[in-house]
Amino acid sequence: MNTTAPLALARVASGDDILWVVRSGDDFAPLGMTLSELLRLPREQARAAVEAAGASVTGGSAAGTGIHVDRVLAPIDDAQEVWAAGVTYLRSRDGRIEEATDGSPYDRVYVAERPELFFKATGRRVVASGDPVGVRADSTWDAPEPELGVVLDATGEVFGFVPGNDASSRSIEGENLLYLPQAKVYTASCALGPEIVPAWLAVPPFDISLTITRGGETVFEGATATDSMARTLPDLADWLFRGLDFPDGVFLLTGTGIVPGADFTLTAGDEVTIDVAGVGTLTNPVITTGR
Repeated sequence: MNTTAPLALARVASGDDILWVVRSGDDFAPLGMTLSELLRLPREQARAAVEAAGASVTGGSAAGTGIHVDRVLAPIDDAQEVWAAGVTYLRSRDGRIEEATDGSPYDRVYVAERPELFFKATGRRVVASGDPVGVRADSTWDAPEPELGVVLDATGEVFGFVPGNDASSRSIEGENLLYLPQAKVYTASCALGPEIVPAWLAVPPFDISLTITRGGETVFEGATATDSMARTLPDLADWLFRGLDFPDGVFLLTGTGIVPGADFTLTAGDEVTIDVAGVGTLTNPVITTGR
């Protein structure tokens, strides 16, 4: 896993078990609970649980933990959902207008009090770093959307951060705004990982970069920073929790400030790398999904 954070949470396969662990340096210690259980705790109790697990790794070796990590999984429980915010960056607004038959709704929502929030994925549908992310077979124009993912606890407070990819069909969304769910929600359309960095160890703003390679050659690069967002993280969280309860916590993708131009589309065989400085690097090969 690529990250500069000294301590982070990961969901891993270890033999026949799936465990939540705390990574301290290069070593792993059991968290002793699921992420859902952790996010139900008061903030200070949750922090104490994470730090206690991290402190249990001693002597620079994970031998005492008894954990052998076979595979790092997507850092989300099945009970949790992923939601997303749209048009939170000026570049996102411009990109949506570029693709749309009618761009005026994007202009309006960019300056409106109420943000665009939409459902993205259930926990079981999220793919991990290293696993394929999809583009729809019935789409002609597709893009990854590199985003800061915010992990919110059961009260709506920011618990941590994770790199995310809100892969999207630009052709389907651009044809008609009412097609947004089909443009956003499909098999392998959401990637998170590799791990969650607690909020007390990673303070915004964050630099975000996107690199897309094809046949070993870089075909697109872009960068942005979360201080370019038109909305704050607490404001987005507040709107999300106004109409919904999330007793197991929830993941919120906060929008993208990197949108390739109209001359670029993501294709099967590409590799997408999203780096959120101080949080981690998410890398996924691209496949075609659906029919």
